[in-house]
Amino acid sequence: MEEIIEMGKISSRGQIAIPSDIRLKLDLKEGQKVLFFVEDDTILIKKVLPKTFAEITKPLKEAAKKAGMKESSVPEIVHNFRAKKR
Repeated sequence: MEEIIEMGKISSRGQIAIPSDIRLKLDLKEGQKVLFFVEDDTILIKKVLPKTFAEITKPLKEAAKKAGMKESSVPEIVHNFRAKKR
């Protein structure tokens, strides 16, 4: 991927405008969500891609299947977990 380095400025309200070259490269549109990761003095901003609920839960369903879990056992598992946390 092509490297783009741009300088930004923080407004009095704490807002940062994403430079147009970067918005165009990442196809960022008004109202689209981004995710912020902070580590020490570094901020990483990641484009959030819209996914369906089925796409989000697919890895969880696959892991549950591998573990031999059944959907009908989930309420009991949640109940037991909550009881242990207390």
